[in-house]
Amino acid sequence: MKQFIAFVRKEFYHVLRDKRTLLILFGMPIAQILIFGFALSNEVKDSQILVVDYARDDASRHIIDRVEASRYFEVCKEAMSHKDILSTFQEGKIKAVLVFPADFNNDLLHNNKAKVQVITDATDINTANMITNYLTAIITDYQNDVNENLSIPYQIIPETRMLYNPQLKGAHGFVPGVMALVLMLVSVMMTAISIVKEKETGTMEILLVSPFKPILVIFAKAFPYLILSLINVSAILFLSVFALELPVKGSLVLLFAESTLFIITCLSLGIFISIKTNSQQIAMLISLMGMLLPTMMFSGFLFPIENMPYPLQVVSNIIPSKWFYIIVKSIMIKGLGIAALWKETVILIGMTMFLLIISLKSFKIRLE
Repeated sequence: MKQFIAFVRKEFYHVLRDKRTLLILFGMPIAQILIFGFALSNEVKDSQILVVDYARDDASRHIIDRVEASRYFEVCKEAMSHKDILSTFQEGKIKAVLVFPADFNNDLLHNNKAKVQVITDATDINTANMITNYLTAIITDYQNDVNENLSIPYQIIPETRMLYNPQLKGAHGFVPGVMALVLMLVSVMMTAISIVKEKETGTMEILLVSPFKPILVIFAKAFPYLILSLINVSAILFLSVFALELPVKGSLVLLFAESTLFIITCLSLGIFISIKTNSQQIAMLISLMGMLLPTMMFSGFLFPIENMPYPLQVVSNIIPSKWFYIIVKSIMIKGLGIAALWKETVILIGMTMFLLIISLKSFKIRLE
């Protein structure tokens, strides 16, 4: 045990003296959580919108005021012709146009119905749909306020409720995904590179012939990255709570325990890659390309797995980050406990055991 602690201490010194390693370990997670949390949000905020008000009555003005008061839109200007609409769309300055026909208020009061036109730039389909939904919700709220004292027979008004994320904030989806992405990349890549580096420099031969057991050499080199990855988890959670306003609704102890399990899974994968490769470049390439794309494509982080073809849905089950992404979302956002997450936990444990077993069987005491 004293030898193991001494070796781990040596590895910590080695990591802390390398500025590039520290930048990858701590700079990349902080940068990614800030970029994904702020810049790459899927929310629609401050979208430029054009208003064409042919009515210029109280009803249209009240709706325009509500649109301006919303944090989702910014009325850049008002136009009075369809020619202005087309030219403004072509300039790319606006995302949508709200058109009020003449006699809008008169039709609303006397005919009990009035039409309003919403024109969006559908080159970005998702943004166009979200803008349409937001504008429809604002107009519907105004209609309900006007008709709150009226009873219309056979009218069915759907009442919607967004559980866990009523404000539709993008951080609720991005933070768990960034945690899975960062821990996967850092743990796998740094572990694989650090062990392969010993092979390239020739120091692995010295370590293998030392009194220290060879397999403990591998574990001692991976242990510092377990501790440093847990520090990364703490930094991500700190930023998510205080910068992105995403509190942890579930057990913090359970979240750290599950994160530790996922980190060990990633370290096991990094050990396996290091055993199978003899070059830092190859180890880095496999770690980056082999882990980055599957984590982003098959974890449910960016694309819903249910929308994929069935063969790809099957492939996603062997990606550890998929199960960790489900765990983090369930704990942080839904506030669930281990009773609801035992299946995902068992799957990660099984993956860890499988990777460790094949790594130990593939590990050669004698270097070729």
